[in-house]
Amino acid sequence: MTELCDRSAVELRRLIGTKEISPVELLASCRRRIERVNDTVNAMVATCFERAESEARDAERAVLNGDDLGSLHGLPIGIKDLVLTEGLVTTFGSPQYRTFVPEADERQVAAVRAEGAVIVGKTNTPEFGAGANTVNPVYGATGNPFDPGKTSAGSSGGSAVALATGMVPLATGSDMGGSLRNPAAYCGVTGMRPTPGAVSDETSLLGWSSLAVQGPMARSVEDLALLYQAMAAADPRDPLAYPIDRSALFPLADLDLGDIRAAVSEDLGFAPVDDHIRETFRSAVGRLEPAFAGSDHVDPPLEGANDTFEVSRALSFVAAHKQTYYEHPDLLGPNIIANVEQGLLMSMTDVARAMAAHTDIYRRFVAFMEDYDILICPAMSVPPFPYGQLYPTEINGEPLRTYFHWLALAYGLTLTSHPVICLPCGKDHTGMPFGIQICGRRGGDARVLAIARALEHYMSRIDGLGRPLPDLDALVTR
Repeated sequence: MTELCDRSAVELRRLIGTKEISPVELLASCRRRIERVNDTVNAMVATCFERAESEARDAERAVLNGDDLGSLHGLPIGIKDLVLTEGLVTTFGSPQYRTFVPEADERQVAAVRAEGAVIVGKTNTPEFGAGANTVNPVYGATGNPFDPGKTSAGSSGGSAVALATGMVPLATGSDMGGSLRNPAAYCGVTGMRPTPGAVSDETSLLGWSSLAVQGPMARSVEDLALLYQAMAAADPRDPLAYPIDRSALFPLADLDLGDIRAAVSEDLGFAPVDDHIRETFRSAVGRLEPAFAGSDHVDPPLEGANDTFEVSRALSFVAAHKQTYYEHPDLLGPNIIANVEQGLLMSMTDVARAMAAHTDIYRRFVAFMEDYDILICPAMSVPPFPYGQLYPTEINGEPLRTYFHWLALAYGLTLTSHPVICLPCGKDHTGMPFGIQICGRRGGDARVLAIARALEHYMSRIDGLGRPLPDLDALVTR
């Protein structure tokens, strides 16, 4: 991987600013990569090359004219297909919106455009983001770049695959039950679930819920921070929005891992985890722990997480899809129907109990993190599986309680409202990418980014723990 499209976003932005490369040249490199491998992995599902080329030429002129340049000036970016993009089809992975073209960008898209990013296209997602397997009836499945017959996870699977294969240096994601962390882990890239409210979302139907957030995805922590500082904002239309110091997000402060205290948990105390994944995690952590000031193998206080997440998640699906479920159920896929039906069986007592439990989990976790700078745990409970299997039904021979129970490692941390970063950490026992989650303190997004970058550098010097790279030639010849 030696093309421009494979270089880091931070380096590319520097080269554009110093006139060493042109945004036109960079976009052409990204387009060549898309045309080379996308037929195999199906990550970029709607493109706008003509508009992007015009914007790249404008970006080039701005550089030559000595104009003020935004932090993302001239950088190609992929936008998840759950996000509204002016003039570019936005399907949400649903046949209901197969031809829907928004008249305006939503806030996060407008924000990256304002910083000079060049939108290349939309990245694939499951129907309405439901299910951590990027398959939908509009565009089909997105294959894993390390084995296209296997899942890329989801729901930000298209973004993760586009990054891993060099189609774009930056991409957006969103996360409820791990929707940007899961595919980052399976595809060997990075993704960040910010503290809720840091990246304001004016489109959220349940604005007072902290479950769903929008966040950045990239190939390195430094690139992640670059995109995050462009996305972050306190928009008053989001009731959870709060001011965040964007200057603290990029450039990141230098940090010594020798000052860090870490909590380490294989399963967060409640999540089902494949025995081989446990072994992979133990081996990796054993090689990382010498870098820290201290580490404790301890589970966080997440009792009641399964019930709490199931009820809270169901609320959002009932709010969004109840009417369609009753009037046109044929327009909804099995994951959406399952979530709506689960919610319709719940009572006000169930909701009240879940809201109280969620608050209790949050407060107990805040107290737990007073003793630690970070919590480290696996990102995924099982290795990637064939995408034709929508989800695992058992782990270690034990049946799972819901179709998303295998995501408990991710949704357990969702409930805490703390920032979480997924880092690539070599490969698992099957030879597929393995990822770990780094959870920081609430509101400490800049610090957890700095810790993650230091850890990323540390792992890159350890044989077998660096970011794995897919074989692009194998993708082309399939």
